[in-house]
Amino acid sequence: MPPTVGWIGCGVMGSSMVKNLLAEKYEVGLYTRTESKAQALLDSGARWFESPAQLAVHHDIVISMVGYPEDVESVYLGETGILSKPSGDRRCTCVIDMTTSQPTLACKIAEVASRQGIASLDAPVSGGDVGARDATLSIMVGGDTDAFARAQPIFGVLGKQAILQGGPGAGQHAKMVNQIIIASTMIGMCEGLLYARRSGLDAQKVLGSVSEGAAGSWSLSNLAPRILQGDFQPGFFVEHFVKDIGIALAECEQMGIDLEGLKLARRLYDEVLQAGGGRLGTQALYRAIDNERERDGS
Repeated sequence: MPPTVGWIGCGVMGSSMVKNLLAEKYEVGLYTRTESKAQALLDSGARWFESPAQLAVHHDIVISMVGYPEDVESVYLGETGILSKPSGDRRCTCVIDMTTSQPTLACKIAEVASRQGIASLDAPVSGGDVGARDATLSIMVGGDTDAFARAQPIFGVLGKQAILQGGPGAGQHAKMVNQIIIASTMIGMCEGLLYARRSGLDAQKVLGSVSEGAAGSWSLSNLAPRILQGDFQPGFFVEHFVKDIGIALAECEQMGIDLEGLKLARRLYDEVLQAGGGRLGTQALYRAIDNERERDGS
């Protein structure tokens, strides 16, 4: 029998990930701040629980996929958090946080969990809404090898690969690498599409050429077509990406490194936020770059 899974957070990506678990006959319990947001999953066979602590009482593994580090801290260490009850009162033996969060918080959760005899993994993902839907996510994991081995069947349902990067916090550090690369890639992609448009090229034809060459990337293949269609709906929210950039910049400061491309991405994404685009997809950066060039008279 597969382990029972408690799941916290049913957003754009989390909902698809739960659907994939249900499709593979996992018994899944749910907790979200707003029960109605989980209704479609409840209709598909998931069960509702009143708190993260209750999920831990009734499930072998509890997985979180929430928005911000403060949300992560609350669902693990808050009054009704996963780790709030004495260990004898719960069934849970492993917790997995798949939120993109702070490496230091991942280490703190792992320390508290270890004292209670519970394994802990930080396992943020990359692949956006498409990867979550199609179970092609790349999963970056921090934690010990035994816990990683136990979680592998679940990771196999949710993604195309899961790689153990090191001990607690290493998964979050690896995700920061991912976000740093994406930040500058998004700038280059949006500037390239703007150039194609302003030079009078057929942007669809250009995209067909460059996406198969050295400029090819996940963002170019999945987000550039949305930009050309005027589709700025979220696969991954701008406000969440700005949060990730902020975490990465804070880690950079602690390590004494200065990443100018990341700082530029933060400034441009801040413009999207200021224009009310926090709940748009990250491809909405195109709007900020287009507007900035217009202000410059170009």
